[in-house]
Amino acid sequence: MARKKGRDIDGILLLDKPAGATSNAVLRRVSRLLDARKAGHTGSLDPLATGLLVACFGEATKVSGWLLNADKTYQASAQLGVTTDSADADGKVLERRAVPALDRQGLESVLARFRGRQQQIPPMFSALKHEGKRLHELARAGQEVERAPRDVVIHALTGQLDPPDRLRLTVRCSKGTYIRSLVADIGAALGCGAHVGQLRRTGLGPYRDPDMLTPEALEARLEDDPAALADWLLPPESALTEHPAAVIDMPLVTAFQHGQSVPAAPRRAGVAEADAGAATADADVVAAFAGDNTFLGVGVWEGDNRLRPRRLLVQRTTGG
Repeated sequence: MARKKGRDIDGILLLDKPAGATSNAVLRRVSRLLDARKAGHTGSLDPLATGLLVACFGEATKVSGWLLNADKTYQASAQLGVTTDSADADGKVLERRAVPALDRQGLESVLARFRGRQQQIPPMFSALKHEGKRLHELARAGQEVERAPRDVVIHALTGQLDPPDRLRLTVRCSKGTYIRSLVADIGAALGCGAHVGQLRRTGLGPYRDPDMLTPEALEARLEDDPAALADWLLPPESALTEHPAAVIDMPLVTAFQHGQSVPAAPRRAGVAEADAGAATADADVVAAFAGDNTFLGVGVWEGDNRLRPRRLLVQRTTGG
């Protein structure tokens, strides 16, 4: 099998996706810019949306799955009084209604209904599939199909009115939450309808309001200084800073790397999530470190403080 071209780059870049571009297009552009052999991202943003796109390179792709399941934070500007078929500004206008007089107390009473665990019906304009076809393909063909509701959790939701017809929202939510559906439902509860005018992701898992680079800024910095990548490339273990961690004594590292469970010492506890429903099926994964602080990969606890490997990283020099 032919060896793929490109460099072995291991780490995570926090990119600021511009509006109008797909997440995959941004990832491809940055991968070509870095000449990276292997890359992936941890969850798409709509073309309309901007903000945090977590790009994983090389061995960091092995921990990307735990970021896919992580909570996300968004800032949304909702246009009140206008309903569109896609629930965002790119859609066709379906209805216009007068925006009622709203005060902070009335808004808060509506927003309170949408906090916590709930079921949400995904929008037709989404990448979910029905009988092998993407829902957005069916929607553009004028078809609408029944969608099963999904369990989601809105951990935090705040809003600020921007008269006469705008509502600024900050949302922290679980995986699988559609902000467009949330805004449409809030608009319906307010009695006037609404759609997303602007959407920006500001947090994902342990990365909360981080410094981000646009593809253009990254390209300019690398042109000035090719070594500048080291200033922005985060280590793979940064994806797991909210998970428990454990340390394995150096004489036992080889056995762990060969798939054996070994004794380990807890290094840190995971970050407890106070909001109901935040726990995931992977809440028990452990970031495994050698005694010299080398990140080995992901493990799970067994009895008697023994750690079993689940996903191991190839050990090599970052950016090789």
